[in-house]
Order: sequence, then structure tokens, then C-alpha cells
Amino acid sequence: MKEVIFTIEQNIALTENVYKMVMSGDTSAITGSGQFVNIKLDSQYLRRPISICDYDENTLTIIYKSVGVGTEKMTKMSAGEKLNILVGLGNGYELSLSGDAPVLVGGGVGVPPLYKLCKLLKAQGKKVTVILGFNTANEVFYEDEFKAIADKVIITTVDGSYGVKGFVTNALDIEYTYVYSCGPFPMLKALSAATHTSGQYSLEERMGCGFGACMGCSCKTMLGNKRICKDGPVFVKEEIIW
Repeated sequence: MKEVIFTIEQNIALTENVYKMVMSGDTSAITGSGQFVNIKLDSQYLRRPISICDYDENTLTIIYKSVGVGTEKMTKMSAGEKLNILVGLGNGYELSLSGDAPVLVGGGVGVPPLYKLCKLLKAQGKKVTVILGFNTANEVFYEDEFKAIADKVIITTVDGSYGVKGFVTNALDIEYTYVYSCGPFPMLKALSAATHTSGQYSLEERMGCGFGACMGCSCKTMLGNKRICKDGPVFVKEEIIW
């Protein structure tokens, strides 16, 4: 974990309430896809945990949803403004278990952390299928970005207004060797029941400190109590108590 001052380079809307922010700064503490950052905002007591969408040696990209006072403040920020951010939090995804044809499944704001993961898996020569689930057509984002790198991208919408009608589990009629996922718990639970391989699931949870000190995001697993922010947010399918 490292505290870094980042400079905002871009902050744009992707949908009505989902935004993309690109920042420049020291990203050396980030060790892999699936990790998150914790952002300090003026007049807000707790930092805001946001998953990492993409990064390189000196650039960090996050995608966030405006759902409260803190994230609403973020939507108003402009290029040149500074943010104090804790970087390199969480365990991230383990790539070595993927097999030759992994499937990446994201729901809503669980989509962003799969983007860097997709890049890394493709760099290893894997055949990657991506399934992205949304409620309706106007909530869809990052479809083209995933299509630029993945072998196949499937979009599902609950109301059927775009792509496959239904949930991400309705698009599993594909061949895959392993599952990587991030999204709301009901989606992850349904996905776990519907898939025939092991996988890694990133849990979404409210956090206090973000680095394991407050124990506020503890959860029960098959291996005992674990902290989602420190021991996770990524857990192997078989250890999660659904």
C-alpha cells in the first residue's frame, strides 16, 4: 500500500451516472488486476474504494458510479485537480489458474476490473470470452474497449433492450476453462451455481479503512473469517459461503 498524489487528466461521463477518470501518478504499488484504490475527498470522513480499470507505469484509470455525496463530488472534478489516493489495495486476480479459454463475467460497476485482466490474459495467449451484464441498453459501457482485445464479447440486458435478454447466466452457452467475475453478490451466487469450473469472484462490500485494520468488511468463508479489503476482494469460488 502506498499513499500517492495523483493529477486528474480526464474525467468524463460514460453513461448517465457512470464516469471514467484517468489520472497520472506513481502506480508502482499496483501489483495486478482486481486490486482497488481508496480515494480521499475533502469534507468526507471515509475514503472511497474504487476498483482499478487499467494502469501502466504512470497512469491510472478508474470507472465509478455516482451513488452518493462522495462520488457526486468526483463527477465535478476537472483536469489538473489533485487527489490523495491509497494505491495497491487488495489481492487481485491470479492469472495462472485460467486455463486456455477463461470467461470474464462482469455486472454493472463490476465490469471495470475485468478490463486490465482481459489485457493480461490476452498477452499470455489465452482465448478470452467476456460477458457483461446490465439492466438496460443505456447503461452499457466499455463494450467497444473489450471488443478491441477479447476474442468474443457478449452483452446481456435484463430488459432485453440490447444484446442477450436476461442475466449473465443466460449467456453461458460457450466453452470455457475458468471463470473470473466481479459484480453484485446475487449475480456472483447465481454464476457460481450455473458454472461447471472453478473461478475467482471479486466481492463488492462497503469498507471503512480499506486495508484490514478496522475489520468492518469481514465475511465468513469456508476457511474462516476473512477481510474483503485485505484478504480479498478476490476469493476462489470454493471458499465462498453462498
